[in-house]
Amino acid sequence: MTTGKINVSVENIFPLIKKFLYSDHEIFLRELISNGTDATLKLKHLISIGEAKVEFGNPVIEIKIDKEGKKIHIIDQGLGMTADEVEKYINQVAFSGAEEFLDKYKDSAKDSGIIGHFGLGFYSAFMVAEKVEIITKSYKDEPAAHWTCDGSPEFTLEPADKTSRGTEIILHIAEDSLEFLEDSKISGLLNKYNKFMPIPIKFGTRTETLPKPEDAPEDYVNETIEVDNIINNPNPAWTKQPTELSDEDYKNFYRELYPMQFEDPLFNIHLNVDYPFNLTGILYFPKLGSDMQIQKDKIQLYQNQVYVTDNVEGIVPEFLTMLKGVIDSPDIPLNVSRSGLQADGAVKKISNYITRKVADKLKALFNENRADFEEKWNDIKIVLEYGMLSEDKFYEKAGAFFLYPTVDDTYFTLEELKEKLKENQTDKDGKLVVLYAGNKDAQHSYIQTAKEKGYEVLLLDSPIISHLIQKIEGDNKDVTFVRVDSDHIDNLIKKDENTISKLSDEEKETLKTSLEAYIPKAYSVQLEAMDSQAAPFIITQPEFMRRMKEMSQSGGGGMFGMGNMPEMYNLIVNTNSDLATSILNTEDKIHQEHLVKQALDLAKLSQNLLKGEALTAFVKRSFEMIK
Repeated sequence: MTTGKINVSVENIFPLIKKFLYSDHEIFLRELISNGTDATLKLKHLISIGEAKVEFGNPVIEIKIDKEGKKIHIIDQGLGMTADEVEKYINQVAFSGAEEFLDKYKDSAKDSGIIGHFGLGFYSAFMVAEKVEIITKSYKDEPAAHWTCDGSPEFTLEPADKTSRGTEIILHIAEDSLEFLEDSKISGLLNKYNKFMPIPIKFGTRTETLPKPEDAPEDYVNETIEVDNIINNPNPAWTKQPTELSDEDYKNFYRELYPMQFEDPLFNIHLNVDYPFNLTGILYFPKLGSDMQIQKDKIQLYQNQVYVTDNVEGIVPEFLTMLKGVIDSPDIPLNVSRSGLQADGAVKKISNYITRKVADKLKALFNENRADFEEKWNDIKIVLEYGMLSEDKFYEKAGAFFLYPTVDDTYFTLEELKEKLKENQTDKDGKLVVLYAGNKDAQHSYIQTAKEKGYEVLLLDSPIISHLIQKIEGDNKDVTFVRVDSDHIDNLIKKDENTISKLSDEEKETLKTSLEAYIPKAYSVQLEAMDSQAAPFIITQPEFMRRMKEMSQSGGGGMFGMGNMPEMYNLIVNTNSDLATSILNTEDKIHQEHLVKQALDLAKLSQNLLKGEALTAFVKRSFEMIK
């Protein structure tokens, strides 16, 4: 038997490992299983190149809990180690990795949440164990070895009587970590970290019912057998070629990733690149609607099928973090801080590749089946709008498939829209005016008025649409977007012809003075000569002020504090209406005030602005009028 002392500068590093990494202590299982997986895959490679003259067989990694003995066993059938290799890889390399980790990353490691990739792997066992044993037999014809360490720098190394190839690690669980002796706890960790490991992982057994034989009698009772409980899928969909997978395979994998998700995804994007970096994965577009408060962190990041994190910020473009799915890459540098990750050149290339791949897939879907793409538009538009605002490369490509729906559920690309509107919706200055509504019901009367003129009205109702149309206008100087309730229709698209007012300038001045005596200061009174059949009073919200306010409220907008500004409205009074003449000619001031307030309340009602006490008074007053 050999005894010795691990050569470390810190007298007792184990309590430090345990204390320092306490918030991440559950990852010990992931690390030890990863080591077993590596040992098994390395053996497979050595056999394939003729370096190892042994049978590979059907190896598994087994996890066993001995609750009474307070032990966890992790057993693999991989390479195994000789005594010399234990001395080298456990006492020297792994421990120096642990020490280097503590020294180098003590300020940022807790935040990184990623431990094993710093060379700490094996020693994470001491976060939960007071003593660790390794019993290992190499694939080479050499004696088995038994290493023991009780959490101090002292260790023992002696021969063992193990005859089968591979390594067994025995953790003697510490009193403050007894939760890890519960089946449910270990099962949960295996499901979280090892669900798609490339080697089958066995955890206990389960009962399986055998099929009933064809010639079985009626009173036949189905036989049951005990089979190994393999908890992982070693060949998940993302490790296969797209040509090997059907639509149903992709849907089944989505359900495997998100068992509690009951809706199928809209479509998927299979990522597969091996130059200039390695990356595979599958991204899914779930049904999103217009909700910007979608829970992020649903894309899972793996490294060689080992789960790492669901925080993919910096790796996946921000606008795609609302998607779901898997990304697996050995080339993502996991041993740097988040800020370092975002500045890393390889990561930027990966982010750009994902952006391009998503844009190409969307364009293909649009070209292959436009009707289906239009049907899904409302469920994906928020991601695309966000992408156009945040990623220039995506914006450049999106013009080919980004859609502008009308209130009548027809869809146009920007180029189609320009062609469709140019004849009827070009104003006297040669500018194309795109009318849009944010809410079909609230702006119904304005939409109808525009339609009567033969104008097309878009329905743009997302919370970030003001930002996007600002950007589109900046890139298309001949196009302006105007919400349909921001002015009366003749002012929205100004043509050459002018409607003549029935009232003289002097009468208009008198009328305006009378109106302003009764109209609250929040409304700017404007007199306009319109068709006599048009509404007498119209409330509008100036496009620029409303848009800036919306942009400020949803982030940005370029005008400080506008999100807190009070609402501003214009009250447009049609000087050619009979009501305007009546108000002007009424000498009874009480009756005049009554006419103005009733007309204003009707206009407010059409804009959903009449509420509370004012609405109650209006209803009461209206009933009095029809008695």
